[in-house]
Amino acid sequence: MSNRPHNGDIATAIYIVNKHAKTAPDNKTLYTLKRLALDKMIKMGCAKKIGLQFVKRPRFSQQQSAVVIQCSDYYFHSLPKKEDFKELPHLGHLDENYRNPRRSMSLSKAKQILTNFLEPETSSSSMPKRKKRTPRSIYEENRKKGLYQMNSYFYGH
Repeated sequence: MSNRPHNGDIATAIYIVNKHAKTAPDNKTLYTLKRLALDKMIKMGCAKKIGLQFVKRPRFSQQQSAVVIQCSDYYFHSLPKKEDFKELPHLGHLDENYRNPRRSMSLSKAKQILTNFLEPETSSSSMPKRKKRTPRSIYEENRKKGLYQMNSYFYGH
């Protein structure tokens, strides 16, 4: 029997990564993981683009659209490409009553599932690297920037 997770587990992992990315201070890695996994699922035929929807809070314009992607029993939003506007129907505004099914999984397990799923395709350039920041490394970075100068009231002035 294979250790490869089935589509439901991969969809749940994407859901967990997406949920954490919405509140993470540095979410670029998580959103990249989500995007790459959804793209691979679409290429494999395990997910499909349904249409376009208006974004609830557009960033720099009065209206902005996102692609709705169905993966297993989840629906995800992703940034549209030029061809999506030509090929996909526009579905209008977001249905506020619909929610994705709630399932639990740790973020580390979700990231592990998606990384293993993407491993053959993921190159070092497509996923941003994040070095581990310890309190000491943060202090050293700030000290180099001159944030800890010895000229305040507490240092003998």
